[in-house]
Amino acid sequence: MSPQRIVYLIPTLDRSGAEKQLTLLASGLPRNEFEPHVLALTRGGPFEQDLAAAGVPVTILGKRWKFDPFARRRLKRELARLQPAILHSWLFAGNTYGRLALPLETPVRRVVSERCVDSWKAGWQTWLDRRLISRTDCLVGNSDSVVDFYRGLGFPEERLRCVPNGIAPPGEPVISRQQRRAQLGIPEDAFVVGYVGRLALQKRVRDLIWATETLWQIRPQLHLVIVGDGPERHRLEEFSQGVHGTPHVHFVGHQPDARDWLTAFDAFWLGSSFEGMSNSLMEAMSAGLPVVVSDIPANRELVQPEETGFVARLGDTVGFMQFTRRLIDEPDLSRRLGQAGREQMLTHYSITRMIERYVDLYRELLARPN
Repeated sequence: MSPQRIVYLIPTLDRSGAEKQLTLLASGLPRNEFEPHVLALTRGGPFEQDLAAAGVPVTILGKRWKFDPFARRRLKRELARLQPAILHSWLFAGNTYGRLALPLETPVRRVVSERCVDSWKAGWQTWLDRRLISRTDCLVGNSDSVVDFYRGLGFPEERLRCVPNGIAPPGEPVISRQQRRAQLGIPEDAFVVGYVGRLALQKRVRDLIWATETLWQIRPQLHLVIVGDGPERHRLEEFSQGVHGTPHVHFVGHQPDARDWLTAFDAFWLGSSFEGMSNSLMEAMSAGLPVVVSDIPANRELVQPEETGFVARLGDTVGFMQFTRRLIDEPDLSRRLGQAGREQMLTHYSITRMIERYVDLYRELLARPN
């Protein structure tokens, strides 16, 4: 039999979590069984090159407005040309345009990927999600908490599936630990905590800065390195200056390969109000870093308290401070937690395992009668 064609639809190919997982999946599918094509609804991005290197065709549809009838028309035209067996869309815009571009009755299997507990959605978006349940063969969440959220919106149990993210083992860093620290003027004997991610309100980076300032008073070797950019950056930099954090809080902005900074860290913090399944957290754990995270469902799926890291109450800056003081004062504990987290990532969250789970899902959907 010829390979079954799968079309992946996503808003952009920017360097972000969902885009990375799509690229890993499309690039790693068994080509004797599946033929992947990628449609970017709005624009391409850095992952376009990775897909091209893997031999995956990419088409940019050029959506310009929130509701763009011309982009929808181009999408329908591409789907008619490609005749996929499965349309697998990602994120709200991709999921909405993809399901509306196909007729209600269609032989194409419709898979949607949701990557976060989407409490941010406006009422009209939640209404539209519910309206499109009848056009969904399977909704895939990257964590149990995401699946639970969409179960609460009314998705039938038999149309829900959890497929966790896949994480590659860390490679050799381009720049050494010593060089990274020297770039920022951080002493080699400092204890460096890192955050990697978007600078947005739900990430609660302000809490991390405040915890740093508090702990720094008694552990002056502490430094916080913040890798990423976003709408809150200017306010966060002003807040850091206001609490005198400038000497030991370092903003390095967006980095092409943020993972390469992990070698400079001694621990990793994530204080988010909500997540799907944080790629940054998983990458930090796979690099053997001990972690301190906020107590939200998605983080609890990855971090077992006192076994693979520490879990602090949401917004509890004192908890972040106290757990990190233990990591500073107890190097053996720090190493033990980091190693346990690394083994967990390599054993249960490999890219190979992620692809296998999707292949099993595709086979199951294609075996169903029309």
